[in-house]
Amino acid sequence: MLSGIRSVHFVGICGTAMASTAAALKQKGCTVTGSDQSVYPPMSTFLAERQIEVMNGYAERNLAHKPDLVVIGNAISRGNPEAEFCLDHKLRFCSLPDLLREFFIRGKRSIVVAGTHGKTTTTSLLTWVFEHNGLNPSYLIGGIPNNLSQGARFTDSEWFILEGDEYDTAFFDKRSKFIHYLPECAILNNVEFDHADIFENLAAIQKSFNHFIRLVPRNGLLLANGDDPNLSPLLNVSFCPVKRFGLGEDNAVRATNVRLGPTASEFEIPSAKFHLNLAGEFNVRNALAVVAAAKHFGLSNKQIQSAFETFKGIKRRMEVRGIAGGVTVIDDFAHHPTAIRETLRALRLKYPSQKLWAIFEPRSNTTRRNVFQTELAEAFAQADGVVVSQVARLELLRPEERLNPEKLMADIKAAGKDAAYLPDVDAIVTHVARRAEGGDLVVVFSNGGFGGIHGKLLERLGGR
Repeated sequence: MLSGIRSVHFVGICGTAMASTAAALKQKGCTVTGSDQSVYPPMSTFLAERQIEVMNGYAERNLAHKPDLVVIGNAISRGNPEAEFCLDHKLRFCSLPDLLREFFIRGKRSIVVAGTHGKTTTTSLLTWVFEHNGLNPSYLIGGIPNNLSQGARFTDSEWFILEGDEYDTAFFDKRSKFIHYLPECAILNNVEFDHADIFENLAAIQKSFNHFIRLVPRNGLLLANGDDPNLSPLLNVSFCPVKRFGLGEDNAVRATNVRLGPTASEFEIPSAKFHLNLAGEFNVRNALAVVAAAKHFGLSNKQIQSAFETFKGIKRRMEVRGIAGGVTVIDDFAHHPTAIRETLRALRLKYPSQKLWAIFEPRSNTTRRNVFQTELAEAFAQADGVVVSQVARLELLRPEERLNPEKLMADIKAAGKDAAYLPDVDAIVTHVARRAEGGDLVVVFSNGGFGGIHGKLLERLGGR
C-alpha cells in the first residue's frame, strides 16, 4: 500500500480525523488534496494553514489529476461523484482506518479504547497520562481534549492511543472501524445497543466486539469492565491475557472507597489513592481503566496521579459555555439514554439545589428511532424541566420505527416534569429564556452543532 504513493486525495476531508491525517501525510512528503461539501472553520482554517487544497463540493473534476490514492470518508455513500469516479477508473482507494493502519499504526504499540460510552474521556485521559510523563504518543480521539487542543496527532514515538469506534468503516467496508487498529492492548468500557441504522440488535454489536477481541495478540492485554453483563459473555477467551476492572469484588483491578464530590472523584486500589477532577461514578470507571492500562505499560501510581491532577477535561463533555442572566449553560455530547442519564446524575451531584433544565436534540440514528422510547423518558429523571427539539429527518424512517414525540412528552410529564416538544432552536430559546431564572442550570445534549443554540441562548438570557 505504501509503495509508489506520492499524491493522496481525501473525500470528506473536513472531518477532524480526516483533516489531521491529511496534514500528517503532507508532513511525510505527499501531495495532498481534499474535498467536502461543508468547508468551514475550524477545519478549513486548519487545512489552509497547512497549505492543503480543499475543493468545496464533490465533483469528478476533483480527481482529474488521478491521485495515487483516494481516501474515502465513512459519510460518503454510493452516488457520490468522486466515489463513482474511483470505481469507474479503478483508482486505488481505501478507508481512513485502512490508511491509519498501514501508514501510522503498523509497527507501533497500539492501545485502543472501545465501548458504547466513555471512549472519548478514557482515551483523552490515557493519552494525557502518557503525554504528561514524556512518552509523546500519537493519538486519535473523537473529541478535543483541553490539554491537547486537537483530536489527533502523529509522532515518531512507539505509542499510538486510539478511540476505537464500533461504527462502520466505509460504504465498501461494513466492519467496525476498530477492527483496523491492531490493538496490543484493547480497553472495553461497556457494551449497549446503539447505532440502530447499522446494527440489528445487541447481539450484532457483541459480535463486532468479539471480532475486535480476536485481534489482541497473545503478548497483549484485554482490559474489560468486569461489572458489565453485556461484556461478560465475550471475555471467556484463552488466546490473550484478560484483566477485568470495575467496582465489583471479582475484578482484578478494583476501585474501593469511592468518593463522589461535586467537582471531583476519589478512589483507591490496593497500592494507591487517586483523585480526579471529574465528577460521576462513570468517570471513576473511565479512570480505573486508565490506571490499569498505564500500570500495565510501566507507569507508576505517582506518574498517573500527577497526570490526573492536571487533566482539564474535554470539550463538549459537561462543558460550561457561559453564564448569562444568572443562568449557567452547559454543552454535552451525550446522545444515548445511558449517557444522558449519567451526565444528569453527575450534574445533579455538582449542582444539588439548582433547577436543572435539559434540552435534547434527537439527531442520532438511534435516538430518532423508538428503540429507546421508554429509556429516553427515564433518562431525564434528574432534570426538572425537559425540552426536546423536533426529531431530525423523521420522515425518512418507516412509521413503525419512529420515535414517538407525543408519547415521550406524556411519559416525561407523567413523572411530574415541565416538558415541551418544540420545532426549532428559536422556539426553544424563547421557551427556556421565559422560564429559566437566575441560579438555574441549562444543559444542552446534542451530537451536532444544534443550530448554534448555546450562543443564542446565552445572548437571549443576557438581554432579558
